[in-house]
Amino acid sequence: MHKIPVGVLGASGYAGRDLCALVQRHPRLELVFASANGRRGETAELPGGGQVTFVAPDDVPLSSAALVFSALPHGTSAEWVRRSRDAGVRAVDLSADMRIGNTDADVIYGLTEARRDEVKGAELVANPGCYPTSILIGLLPLLEDGHVASGATISVSAASGVTGAGLTPRADLLFGEVTENFRAYGIGNTHRHLNEMRAFVAEEGVDADLIFTPHLLPMARGILATMTVPLTAPLVDPLALWQRRFHNERFIEIVNTPPETRHVAHRNVVRITAHTLAHLRQPTLLVVSAIDNLMKGAAGQALQNANLMLGLDEAMGLPA
Repeated sequence: MHKIPVGVLGASGYAGRDLCALVQRHPRLELVFASANGRRGETAELPGGGQVTFVAPDDVPLSSAALVFSALPHGTSAEWVRRSRDAGVRAVDLSADMRIGNTDADVIYGLTEARRDEVKGAELVANPGCYPTSILIGLLPLLEDGHVASGATISVSAASGVTGAGLTPRADLLFGEVTENFRAYGIGNTHRHLNEMRAFVAEEGVDADLIFTPHLLPMARGILATMTVPLTAPLVDPLALWQRRFHNERFIEIVNTPPETRHVAHRNVVRITAHTLAHLRQPTLLVVSAIDNLMKGAAGQALQNANLMLGLDEAMGLPA
């Protein structure tokens, strides 16, 4: 069977290597290049088996690919996405450069379960951030159906494994600093992911503020997000809302018990629960979601979007 050629820019990072591994195992895709400027010429082992040899970005034959994934750093990726598009190549940008709230360009926001029809056949898709994926998918039924109280403040506390910080060496990510420890960061409601989350909430026509406090987990991968949402009125059966919205979704799991990061590790899924909070004057819902930050939060969702862009089955090559 004819395979579709794809390339990965920024392939040496955590998300980039997961992407290379997914592409190599994909029944309809062929990895034609994987770039990594600082590791050009090196051969690396991929998660789950397989190898890849990195080439310099300037040596990449962009036009040899039908689609390019850009897992380059924020601020660098946009230029290479532009070059890919100039070469007539579709692109999925995993950086923040093209996401809603960060650019005036008209780029499809690839939160797949919310924007599927727009992603199908698109030439360029901005892959959501890992935190926004876990949070926005968790909130989606409430946002779409008008259940969030007008002028409400949605409060989000979320924790991520250290791979969410990337591969660049940092003193605060040393084993001795992370292990047996748990800490908040990006406090003050200034985290860069807030731009896209606020923009998405506004696109849904919801008048609400967001408070987002991220935390660092002493583990490699995974995100657990806890959201408190003031409602317009009590929900008799909260989970029914999520079950109706996502009943045909292959990568969404609605559960009665609190999701755990081990339930989603190495899987392209969002696991969600919702419960009414007691002893409050205003009806308020607690929503909890869990994802693997490198799969559904990055490489997996990027491939899910690419499948749609290329006219393939959305779930092809993805671990459920």
